[in-house]
Amino acid sequence: MRIEACYEALGGDYQDVSKRLPTQKMIEKFIGKFLQDDSYSQLCAAFAAGNCEESFRAAHTLKGVAGNLGFTRLMHSASLLTEALREKSGPIPEASVALLEDVKQDYDVTTGAIRAYLSEK
Repeated sequence: MRIEACYEALGGDYQDVSKRLPTQKMIEKFIGKFLQDDSYSQLCAAFAAGNCEESFRAAHTLKGVAGNLGFTRLMHSASLLTEALREKSGPIPEASVALLEDVKQDYDVTTGAIRAYLSEK
């Protein structure tokens, strides 16, 4: 699999990320590091604990990392969740549950495409 095909599979923008990370080797390095990023697991844990503030922070971080790496689909779903949680106090808004499911689905697609790409290297 070519890296462009990986980005296509995960709903990303390879051309965009290649402007920030000028070599394929750098892109490969950082998408590999994404698999070690804990913002997604922090999001799931905070959400399960009902902690709206921590959920917001983790979703915001995930959105930023996904955006920097050109993971457009994941960035979009994380952005929607971030905005649903922004400036909320108390319990997590009910509408956020469906948004978290979208993030989970996009995260699984993203990490699956990355793993498939890296396993062929």
